[in-house]
Amino acid sequence: MDLDRFAADAPEDDAPGDARVCVVATQPDTFERCRAGFYPAPRSYDRTRADFAYMAFYRTEPVSAVTHYARVTARTEQTRGEPGPMDEADWKALIDPFSEERVVVVFEFDDLVPLERPVENDLNGVRGAWYCAVDDLREAGTLSALRERAET
Repeated sequence: MDLDRFAADAPEDDAPGDARVCVVATQPDTFERCRAGFYPAPRSYDRTRADFAYMAFYRTEPVSAVTHYARVTARTEQTRGEPGPMDEADWKALIDPFSEERVVVVFEFDDLVPLERPVENDLNGVRGAWYCAVDDLREAGTLSALRERAET
């Protein structure tokens, strides 16, 4: 169980309710990088060009739920082998299993904000990117409820 929302130093859930969010799936390695402040996506993915102010993270393990979101502070294009937010270990763990692309957009963000109530998986998880508002994350108790409100 994720106990971030009970931590005394957890950031406040104070994002504007109508702010646009991109919801993405993260495996454990990827979510650890999100905790470090970044999430990479191959440049060919639509989400690298979409307009949104926040990212939210559906965690495949150990909770199978959307548990956190964060304000995007930068989008940095990085080519493999060149300096940037990601090192070679990040490329091997986060990009190589999914894509052969050599250029990614690295979303950088503020500290992760734990949702008061995670959005539980009652479907087959999140595939691709879903777009919704921050209030949708706060109000949807399940992925099926979130999918009804989101653009997928």
